[in-house]
Amino acid sequence: MNRVESAIAHWPYVAPLLRPLSTPDDYQEAVAALDAVLDAGGADESHPLAGLAEQLGEVVAAWEQRDPMPAPADGVTLLRHLMDVHGLRQSDLPEIGAQSVVSDILIGRRSLNIRQVKALAARFGIPVGNFL
Repeated sequence: MNRVESAIAHWPYVAPLLRPLSTPDDYQEAVAALDAVLDAGGADESHPLAGLAEQLGEVVAAWEQRDPMPAPADGVTLLRHLMDVHGLRQSDLPEIGAQSVVSDILIGRRSLNIRQVKALAARFGIPVGNFL
């Protein structure tokens, strides 16, 4: 099989990774795909996956320019932004606690604790430090 035939055979699997993103879930999938390609060697410019990493990076960057994540003053600001982007209600965040706990955090009556921060970072696929 030559290069073109190989590309044609694999294109149905690659093409969905390179389409413009339209939802926050698409964005999360693209970030995960980019991380996987970088981990597989795409971070090395001489690796065959470097071109795919570059293309995925452009797809992710286009989404981030369209819907930038603010530089939060604190974790609560970031949490509000993530809730808005993902269309979440207070009751959709069981990793924080009951709806009343989420409400207390959002109005400043309580602070996020380290367990909650770790759970939120894992859920949204962002570094823990973004909440601190």
